[in-house]
Amino acid sequence: MKLAFSTLGVPGLPVADVVRLAAEHGYQGVELRTHPEEPVHPGLTPAERAVVVEEFKGGGVEILTLAGYVRVAAEGDDAPVLAELAELVELARDLGAAHVRVFPGGGGQDPAEADATAARRLGAAAPHAADMGVRILLETHDSHRAGADVARVVGTVGHGRIGALWDVMHTWLADEEPAASHAVLAPHLGYVQVKDIASAEDTAPLALGDGVLPLKACLDVLDADTWVCWEYEKRWHPGAPELPGLLAAGREHLLRLGAPKQ
Repeated sequence: MKLAFSTLGVPGLPVADVVRLAAEHGYQGVELRTHPEEPVHPGLTPAERAVVVEEFKGGGVEILTLAGYVRVAAEGDDAPVLAELAELVELARDLGAAHVRVFPGGGGQDPAEADATAARRLGAAAPHAADMGVRILLETHDSHRAGADVARVVGTVGHGRIGALWDVMHTWLADEEPAASHAVLAPHLGYVQVKDIASAEDTAPLALGDGVLPLKACLDVLDADTWVCWEYEKRWHPGAPELPGLLAAGREHLLRLGAPKQ
């Protein structure tokens, strides 16, 4: 199992400090939240991008993903969505990130229409992603919360550079069993986001193991080389405990679960 954490848990933290936290606490990778309020975003100059690359290289930490906010099923014209996605893919190429994360964002549309929109846009973006050596991952989230929802879209696209990101909270909220989520996502799976919460009504982040999410059941079905990323949503819950103080125990908890099986 290869471990990463998301910078959603340390909003605004300088890149050098993110790298230091990962290296000191035994995380091999980082999922970078890519937003204008963060240190890493598509507005970086080539020189600034090179500095980010050197920081991660020097610390021996991988940039697993750029977590963007493109909503591929959203209503409206395709052009601005594809342009935003192309910027993210190019930034990922420049930084050496393997993946770009996108959301469904289908809202209240008819599910078939949302599926078609997402598949069309992802299919249009796939050749550029292939040219850049980057994989676009559609997260189990919002309008496509279940693994079956995301698998339906990604399977329709049918391109190796379009995959799935399994957020275990959202599939749980969709009442989908971990084994069922994995069964449909496995052919497309990029990696898995783990977290913990108190209940379906209280989704403020908790230390791993302190909540109700079936983390062991999710990890037990994974292959041994799957990346597992802790997404601690501090950005949306400023009253939550600080992530740096939880990183060591979180890593140990994931390792104690004994999954994926060797």
